[in-house]
Amino acid sequence: MKLTVWTYEGPPHVGAMRVATGMHGLHLVLHAPQGDTYADLLFTMIERRGSRPPVTYTTFQARDLGADTANLFRSACRDAWERFRPAAMIVGASCTAELIQDDPGGLAESLGLPVPVVALELPSYSRKENFGTDETFLRLVRALARPVARTQAVTANLIGPVALGFRHRDDVAEVTRLLSGMGVGVNAVAPMGATPADLARLGAAHFNVLMYPEHAEAAARWMERELGQPYTRVVPVGVGATRDFLQEVGRIAGLPVRADESCLRLPWWSRSVDSTYLTGKRVFVFGDGTHAIAAARIARDEMGFDVVGLGCYNREMARAVRAVAAAHGLEALVTDDYLEVEAAIAAAAPELILGTQMERHIGKRLGIPCAVISAPVHVQDFPARYAPQMGWEGANVIFDSWVHPLVMGLEEHLLTMFREDFEFHDGAGPSHLGAGSHGPGGPPGPLAAAVGPASPAPARAAPAPVSSAVAAWLPAAEDELRKIPFFVRAKARRNTERFAAERGLAAIGVDTLYEAKAHYAR
Repeated sequence: MKLTVWTYEGPPHVGAMRVATGMHGLHLVLHAPQGDTYADLLFTMIERRGSRPPVTYTTFQARDLGADTANLFRSACRDAWERFRPAAMIVGASCTAELIQDDPGGLAESLGLPVPVVALELPSYSRKENFGTDETFLRLVRALARPVARTQAVTANLIGPVALGFRHRDDVAEVTRLLSGMGVGVNAVAPMGATPADLARLGAAHFNVLMYPEHAEAAARWMERELGQPYTRVVPVGVGATRDFLQEVGRIAGLPVRADESCLRLPWWSRSVDSTYLTGKRVFVFGDGTHAIAAARIARDEMGFDVVGLGCYNREMARAVRAVAAAHGLEALVTDDYLEVEAAIAAAAPELILGTQMERHIGKRLGIPCAVISAPVHVQDFPARYAPQMGWEGANVIFDSWVHPLVMGLEEHLLTMFREDFEFHDGAGPSHLGAGSHGPGGPPGPLAAAVGPASPAPARAAPAPVSSAVAAWLPAAEDELRKIPFFVRAKARRNTERFAAERGLAAIGVDTLYEAKAHYAR
């Protein structure tokens, strides 16, 4: 664990909360100090839930540590059962309470409650939130699911969606529609929306659709081994992946593939726009492993982008992400340190970032547009409208979401032609993103308005300069720099200043600019 301003994942007990909050009739009793109740806000504020998560905290304080904290936990369990009457309970400890070693599982078992009580063992100091969701769901499935007779018609379980997930609600609806088109029904959706009774009849389905490997792959493997249910490996995010998914479902279920692509618009729209609008745009992709891999495929194969960076923050997906990155000729960035991500983005100088809420902030500082593709996300990424990421409609939503932050082709030409104009100078940024949105050139200002950020990116996010002194730009060099396309101008400016610093130059002229260009082109 470490102290940080931002974090991609919380501790594993937050993952357990995501499972419990997504389900019905399940209650989590969490051995935790008073301060750990902050996690409630993740669901009520960010996800806009109308009720608190089904979690009871022991909320012990410092003065309790010298007394009997085990009794506090027993009382909390008993009170939770009497007040909420859940069909099942899960018990565990937060990262702080783990140090006390009170054994929540054993304490809950000693109470003899009349419902199943599943004990969680979540190593808070070595694993994180996504592990918490995966492990919690696995333990619930192992405790509750039993072999039962298969349904007469072909059905599948949709496993993996949880509370606080990126578009999980709408993805479930889209995947259900895809399966229905092939004559496959849905036996259960879990954890989100399921009850303990639903988990007990998971074995009735003919196979499992693994929607989010981060949250349910361990359970999928257990059900394949113990219940004889195969599971899908393809996550249907993007046109190509959706077609592959339907082919895989057809093989598993022994059914002909039927795909209604009448609502699909992404392929035609991505071919119909101005070629300078999409083709060859440099993108940096970072998020959870599942969405990052899917985004890289869509970016290159379906949008015509050039992927210049790819990575993930969850180390459980590192091997898969590294394999995909190698196919793109890249070295994968696997880290949960947002400062490393920021430095990599600054060095790659992409025209678009596809990332999380963290990369949205990074993009604002670096003057690079960003589209969110993965959790962690903020409140604006839980839209009221239908906005899936999976299936045909998901592909349409992705196209709109990724294209929206970019400067449109015609506007890009206008910015080049009328770069001195008060309205079209590229320092003003894309017109459709509002007056407060500025492109890589930063807000308009005297001379520097169209050529550089209003305030430079933090030193840690860019290659370390050789000298702290920055050479002054001569007016002729400033004019020449403005002729460089705005989406690579910031990198050209940094390289030129670095070139001048290495040679001890006090001023940058036109010759210096072209000498730097020739130097870095070698």
